[in-house]
Amino acid sequence: MPAHFYQRIADELSDIEDAGLWKPERVLTSMQGATVSVAGHPCDAINLCGNNYLGLASDPRIVEASIAATRHWGAGLASVRFICGTQEIHKELEASIADYVGFEEAILFAAAFDANAAVFEPLLGEDDAIVSDSLNHASIIDGVRLCKARRLRFANGDMDQLEQNLRQAREGGARTILIATDGVFSMDGAIANLSVITDLAEKYDALVMVDDCHATGFLGEKGRGSAAFCGVEGRIDILTGTFGKALGGAMGGFVAARREVVSLLRQRARPYLFSNALAPSVCGAALQAIGIAASAEGDALRERLFANTSRFRRRMEQAGFSLLPGQHPIIPVIVHDAARAQAFAAALLQEGVFVTGFSYPVVPKGQARIRTQMSAGHSPEQVDTGIAAFRKIGKALEIVS
Repeated sequence: MPAHFYQRIADELSDIEDAGLWKPERVLTSMQGATVSVAGHPCDAINLCGNNYLGLASDPRIVEASIAATRHWGAGLASVRFICGTQEIHKELEASIADYVGFEEAILFAAAFDANAAVFEPLLGEDDAIVSDSLNHASIIDGVRLCKARRLRFANGDMDQLEQNLRQAREGGARTILIATDGVFSMDGAIANLSVITDLAEKYDALVMVDDCHATGFLGEKGRGSAAFCGVEGRIDILTGTFGKALGGAMGGFVAARREVVSLLRQRARPYLFSNALAPSVCGAALQAIGIAASAEGDALRERLFANTSRFRRRMEQAGFSLLPGQHPIIPVIVHDAARAQAFAAALLQEGVFVTGFSYPVVPKGQARIRTQMSAGHSPEQVDTGIAAFRKIGKALEIVS
């Protein structure tokens, strides 16, 4: 047994903890919701850090749809899709999500991370170029690394640098150029400038790929995502998303695109070919969630979500907190120091507010934060209670006066 290896790992763990970068896991003893029960804490806490944008994760209809799918289709397929792991419910979900987000076809993955990791290698090669936003999700970064295409990066939201990279790629003889971007950047809540991005894509004959995990179900008309929000529906070539946030809160991802693109991913995408099929329970829950999101009820939920977002942002700014600007339900409260962010989150939990401190390497050094997230499941009173707790602890830690 090589003891030096284990000592190195122990030393690295100690360094993480000493730097205030340790990421604790708090165990929930309840369903995901506007409030949650946390092991070791006697009272429920208001949950201000979930991705449960429409409040559907514990909705009885979602739960029952998941149970019904399990009863009918079983717990799982015990196989990958192309062997004996495809059921009718998988095809139904692929058709439903493709129709909802406005594409010809879609393909399911066991996780949204896998969906992004699957896109690049089958579609692009060494004669091609990928131009990627610097703040793209880790799954896009890893997917790009698996591909032999030339890689260029532009600073987050810098459209001038994006154009420089596109010009460089085109003049360099790239066969195909793909612009890859998050629709919403999860750590900042910033929405990509898809209007300019798609204009530049047309100018330089490039494709556009958008990760819409933090947009599908609640951003834009009928919650169809960042393209609908930015008025560029029909101009995105490849869309990835998840059923693990607004659309039921379980897990699983998808890629939506033209039929021939999806067909090639079915033949070549390694995360699809070598991962078990999505559990029927997840498919049933997601189908129910899409139906709700696309309905008039979904409109009401989105209205409530953005009312909560506006209320929290306005009153937190009035209290003196430093927030990143925006209009998305992700509202980062900047505290800069990693250890302070962790102390802030721990103290808030004692006040009955469940949040998480984010620090390096999840966000840049010196930009530690509490990333709050609003939900349609929150009442105005719960939002106000959360703000009051922030003010109390913020003053105690001398973050606000």
